[in-house]
Amino acid sequence: MQRPDYWLVVPAAGRGLRFGGDGGPKQYRELAGRTVLEHALAPFLADPRCRGIVVALAVDDATFATLAVARDARVHAVAGGAARRDSVAAGLAAIAVRAAGEDPWVLVHDAARPCLPAGDLDRLLAALPAAPDGALLAVRVAETVKRQDAEGRVAATVAREGLWRAQTPQAARLARLQAALAAAPGATDEASAIEAGGGRPLLVPGSPANLKITEPGDLELARRSLGGGERMAEPRIGFGIDVHAFGPGDHVWLGGERIAHGRGLVAHSDGDVLLHALCDALLGAAGLGDIGQHFPDSDPAYRGASSIVLLREVLARVRAAGLRLVNADLTLIGEAPRLAPHREAIRARLAAELGLEPGRVNLKATTTERLGFLGRGEGLAAEAAVLLERLP
Repeated sequence: MQRPDYWLVVPAAGRGLRFGGDGGPKQYRELAGRTVLEHALAPFLADPRCRGIVVALAVDDATFATLAVARDARVHAVAGGAARRDSVAAGLAAIAVRAAGEDPWVLVHDAARPCLPAGDLDRLLAALPAAPDGALLAVRVAETVKRQDAEGRVAATVAREGLWRAQTPQAARLARLQAALAAAPGATDEASAIEAGGGRPLLVPGSPANLKITEPGDLELARRSLGGGERMAEPRIGFGIDVHAFGPGDHVWLGGERIAHGRGLVAHSDGDVLLHALCDALLGAAGLGDIGQHFPDSDPAYRGASSIVLLREVLARVRAAGLRLVNADLTLIGEAPRLAPHREAIRARLAAELGLEPGRVNLKATTTERLGFLGRGEGLAAEAAVLLERLP
């Protein structure tokens, strides 16, 4: 698929007052040998589709000019404003001059997001031809969401279905974004400005690794994501396997995705062999038994249950045990249905549910060369291996 070229705007005029400390604005804090801002720009400077970068700076910024990226011919500095939207507007105006007569795609990226995976950028760009109202990276909300009252107590539990956490880059056509920001001065990001005008930007699954530096502890998380953290604490490996026979039906569930098929799978729940194997691997690595102990098929509460719900419960128990997932490797075994047409959708769904960047979730398929019950097309099997580590 052809991915369009684009311009980038990076609002970097903020003082980072919420970050605290006396080390200066957070975009200039040291991170794995470079500043946070240099890491934020790196994926775009390495991308030949990026036509140029406009960085909006505070009027008294004396640091940016000392960085090596400031001497790159594709990087242009402009004076930003007091609010994010003012800095973005200044960047857009500079692009309008350089791209006179054109209406290019523009991406806006936070100066304090230093860990953007290349795969996330590729997915965002691939989505743009089908996104007339623009698009943005986002992560599905996996945890239960609570609303707080004035006394710090729980006021309500918010249904998380359909909720996403917005990230950057956020993308739109230059003219559309300029008009949207001018018409919506209260917008908190570019997508919300377009929404205020009736647009519906496309949500593109991103990675939790694409974190924004907001508090001092976020620097260590970013350092670990970039490979500069401490040695892994207490690695734990788990393995899971699941098998289900085919029966009546017109679809199967694989990795949380509904796949049309001439037969269904016989199971107490939805029979998602990939997720069942994954749950067993997670429980095994955490020393928490197996899926049958936690969700017995004798319990009517789990009849027809979504395996995504079971996975979320397992993940909550793994976290409660003081462990977190590092990566997962899954294999589907069977003659049909073919995994290839659905592989990337399943990987994206799993990555969102697991809280991992897609590169940490691998998905394979194989057959038994027509040997045995799987080779005869009587069912499906899956294997999963995971690596956990102890939370610091």
